Amino acid sequence: MNKIIGVLSGIKPLFQRLTIILMMMTFSRLLFYSFNSASFTSISFIDYCVGLWFDSMTIVLYFAPFILISLLPTPEKWFRIKEILLKIYFHTVSSLMIALNLMDIEYFKYTSKRSTFDLLAILGTGNDIQQLATTFIKDFWLIIICFIGFILINEWLYRKTKHSFTALKPVSLGLSVRFLVVFPFFIVLSRGGIQLRPIGIVEASQFSNPENSAFILNTPLTMLKSYGKERLEVKNYFSEQQNDRLFNPIQTSHPQHILPDGTNVMIIILESFGNEFVGSFNGGKSYTPFFDSLIKQSLSFEYGIANGKKSIEAVPSIIASIPSLMDNPYISSPYGNNQVNSLVSILKKKGYDSGFYHGATNGSMRFNGFAAQLGFNHYFGRFEYNNDQHFDKTWGILDEYFNPWTAQQLSKLKQPFIGTLFTLSSHHPYYVPVKWKNKVIKGNQPICASISYGDISLKKFFETAKKQAWYDNTLFVLVADHTPATTNQLYNDRRFKYQIPIVFYHPKKLLPAKKEHKIIQQLDIMPTVLDLLNIDTKFYAYGQSIYKNSEREAFTYLEGSYFYFTKNHLYTFTNDKARNLYDFTIKKMSTTDSLSFYKNETKHIEKRMKAIIQRYNRDLIHNKTAVQ
Repeated sequence: MNKIIGVLSGIKPLFQRLTIILMMMTFSRLLFYSFNSASFTSISFIDYCVGLWFDSMTIVLYFAPFILISLLPTPEKWFRIKEILLKIYFHTVSSLMIALNLMDIEYFKYTSKRSTFDLLAILGTGNDIQQLATTFIKDFWLIIICFIGFILINEWLYRKTKHSFTALKPVSLGLSVRFLVVFPFFIVLSRGGIQLRPIGIVEASQFSNPENSAFILNTPLTMLKSYGKERLEVKNYFSEQQNDRLFNPIQTSHPQHILPDGTNVMIIILESFGNEFVGSFNGGKSYTPFFDSLIKQSLSFEYGIANGKKSIEAVPSIIASIPSLMDNPYISSPYGNNQVNSLVSILKKKGYDSGFYHGATNGSMRFNGFAAQLGFNHYFGRFEYNNDQHFDKTWGILDEYFNPWTAQQLSKLKQPFIGTLFTLSSHHPYYVPVKWKNKVIKGNQPICASISYGDISLKKFFETAKKQAWYDNTLFVLVADHTPATTNQLYNDRRFKYQIPIVFYHPKKLLPAKKEHKIIQQLDIMPTVLDLLNIDTKFYAYGQSIYKNSEREAFTYLEGSYFYFTKNHLYTFTNDKARNLYDFTIKKMSTTDSLSFYKNETKHIEKRMKAIIQRYNRDLIHNKTAVQ
C-alpha cells in the first residue's frame, strides 16, 4: 500500500495542476469564441474535443520542465524549495499562456488568424506599441479584467493541490512507473499522437473546415510552433520546366497606349476600406459618398481581392506584386531584403521621381525602410509633416490634414512621378475629431464613422490635387489595404473577407467609366499600371495585367491554408490538395461545398496552386524575385 501511495504522491498533484491549466485554456477558448462567433461556421462538439486535444498538447510542451521536476524524487530537505519553484513556474507560464489567448480575442478580429511569432517582429517596428498602449487599455479593459480573474482563480485552485513529501529510493516501483509509463505518455501527448511528425498549425484544418482552424488552435501553440519557422521550405511538386509552364512570374508588359507617355501615377491605399462599407460594392448603405462618386467615373471591378489581412502585407502586394504566402508578412520575413523589381524601381529607370506618404510615426510597419528598398526617392511621415497639433495621439497625423498636405507635396516632385499615399485614420481605435462627430455617417460599428471620416479626408485630397499642375496628367489607383474587423457575419465569411475596392481613375476620362464583373487582386495593380503607362519591359510579378488575355485569378494565405479565387469559385487549399469549393458571387450565407461537382477543374486548380507555391518558395529562398 505504501508503494502505491508513493507512486500516486508524485502523479496525482501533477495531473491536478495540469488540469487547472486545461480548464483555463478551455474557458479562454469559450471567451474567444463568444467574442468572434461571427467568424466561424457550424462549430460542432467534435471541434471542441479537438481543441481540447490541441490544448493538452500545448500544455505539455510549455510545462515539460514542470512535469519532469514534479516526477523526480526529492530529498526531504529540498522538498519545500522544489514546491516553491514549481509554483513560480506554474504561475509564470500559465499567465503567459492565458495572456496570449486573451490577446487574440481582440486581435483576431483584424487578422482572422491566431497570432504567430511574427507578431513580435511587427510590434518591434517603430514605436507603435508605446503610442497605442493607453488606447488598448481603455478599449480592451474587459480583457484585462478577465486576465486578472484567471490569475486569481489559478492561485485559488493551485492551493487546493497538495503534494505531500514521500521518500523514494533511486530505484523503486514508484520511480519506474513515473518514467516508464507516465513520462512516455506525456511525450506522445506533446507530439499530438504517435504519427511520424509532431502535430503543427496546419494540421488543425484536417479535423474541421479550414475556416474553423483558429477555433481549434490556441495562441500559445501557434506562437511556439511558428518560432524559428520563418523560413520557407523548398517544394518539389514539379520539375523546374513543368513548374514554369504552369506558373511563371517573369512576364513582359503590353503597352496599351490608352494614356499619354509620361503620365504620372498616384496610388492611394485606403486603410480598412472593405467593400462592406462602400455603397458601390455592398448594394446598401454607403459610408463613402465621395469615393462612390469617384467610382462612377472610374474603371472598377466587382471582385477586388486583397492579398492579405494586414497593412504590412498590402504594400509589397500593391507596389511590387509580391504576396505574403507564409505566416510571416513579407516585409518582416527573412526575405524582406530580397532584390525586387517594384513598380517604383522600374519607373525610376524611365525617369520617374517618387515619394511615399504615410502620416504614421516614422518606422511604423517598417514602411520607411521598405519604401527605400522598393526604390522610392523620398519618404514623408509624421516627422516630415512636422506639426503634432494634428497628431491623433495614437497612430499619426489625421487624414484630413495629411491628405491635402500630400497633394501639395506631390507638386515638389519632378514629373513624371509615382506617388503612394497610405491613409491611417480609419484604423482602430477609429478616432474621429470632435468637430466631425455630428457630420460623419454613423453605423452599427465604431468603424463606420471612421470610414466616413476617411472619405471626407479623401475628398480633401482631391480638392487640393485638382489645383495642382500635375492633376490632369495623372492616373489614380485607389485600393484598400485589407478588410477590417467586422461584426457582420457575411463579411466574416472567407468568400467575402478579402473583397475590397480596386479602382483606376483618370481626370480626363481616358479610362472607361464602368464596373467590370471580373476578379482583380492587389498583385495585378503593378502589371496593369505598367501596361497603362506604356512601359515596355520585362518584370517579375505574381499578378497579371487586366489587359492580359488569361483566366482571372486571385490567391491569398491564412493560417496554413491557401485561398484561390477563379471564375465564381473560391477554393480552399490545404496540405497539398483542394479541401472546399464555394461560390463567392452569391452574397448570402451559405455552407454549400461544391467541390465534388468540379473534379476535373479542381485537378487543374491544384496544379496551378502547387506551381505558385513551389515557385514562390524557391525564388524567395534563393533571392530570385527580380528579372536580372
